Amino acid sequence: MLLFFVVLIAALAFEYINGFHDTANAIATVVSTKVLTPREAIILAAAANLLGAFLGEAVAKTIGQGQVDKSVITMMTIVAALAGAIIWNLLTWWLGLPSSSSHALIGGLCGAALATSGGNWSVLIWDHVTPKGADGLWPKVVKPMITSPFFGFVIGFVLMAIITACVVNWRPQRVNGVFGKLQILSAAWMALSHGMNDAQKTMGIITLALYTGTTTGLFGNLPPWLHWLHTPEFTIALWVKVVCALTMAAGTAAGGWRIIRTMGHKMVRLQPVHGFAAETTAAAIISTATHFGIPLSTTHVISTSIMGVGAMKRFSAVKWGVVHRIVWAWVLTIPVTGFLGYLLAHLCQVFGWMK
Repeated sequence: MLLFFVVLIAALAFEYINGFHDTANAIATVVSTKVLTPREAIILAAAANLLGAFLGEAVAKTIGQGQVDKSVITMMTIVAALAGAIIWNLLTWWLGLPSSSSHALIGGLCGAALATSGGNWSVLIWDHVTPKGADGLWPKVVKPMITSPFFGFVIGFVLMAIITACVVNWRPQRVNGVFGKLQILSAAWMALSHGMNDAQKTMGIITLALYTGTTTGLFGNLPPWLHWLHTPEFTIALWVKVVCALTMAAGTAAGGWRIIRTMGHKMVRLQPVHGFAAETTAAAIISTATHFGIPLSTTHVISTSIMGVGAMKRFSAVKWGVVHRIVWAWVLTIPVTGFLGYLLAHLCQVFGWMK
């Protein structure tokens, strides 16, 4: 039981950090365009994240049972995975880099599982066909990691071009007024889709811990008042959804101003019409991915949507030096967190803590 509560605390710490680390995904543009004040934007994002966390389970099941072989997982494997992801999230937050919490979690889990299995690469589910479709790291993580930024950039560029053609004869004051109102809706949709996708990842990890504790016998002698922890099948309990939703909303309310400055000011200067185009593009892509159980990087999608919108405005409007730093953070996320997860899990083995 002590091990499970360590996992639970670590998972909720990750969820809280994910909330303030990825707050910028939903509100950076609406703050930078001055459509909402920072306080108003954070309240909007927290409320929408909370609601989104209750919508669906497909991503949670992908994270919990579609990336690594569940049979090798122990409680300390999950702790090591979460610790590696938390370290990377805090580092990139401190540097103001919008990296992917999703990929940090997946990298940490893969590295920790690899160490737990003694270096057996077959524990990583690369590609697996199920009755409901393809599962595994390639179709659900690697391929979307490559394609989603591309779609974010292209769709953002095209949508901005269409909007520009439609408002070419409007006065700037009218454009700002109309799209200032519309951007509130696009920001809410972006925050809702973020909650739908990102909150489910921690739900999957907690359910994996519950399933592991039940199937390995760690929960065999629970007192009657704790029998609700028994999870013989991989199903997401209501209390897990509630706790994760509230924790992410609390983290979102804490804000993430370092990343907001990078996303909303340093990468490209935005007007309300640009913010609307970027948020609408990203929210549509993330909502679609969530429907298919793909744990997408909301960071990658909104960042490249902003780049696409900015490139349509003027190619030189995008500060490509900042983009270069962001891309390096993306590239390094899974390898670094995989290494951290592996190292921490291996240290648990050395000290005899791997239970």
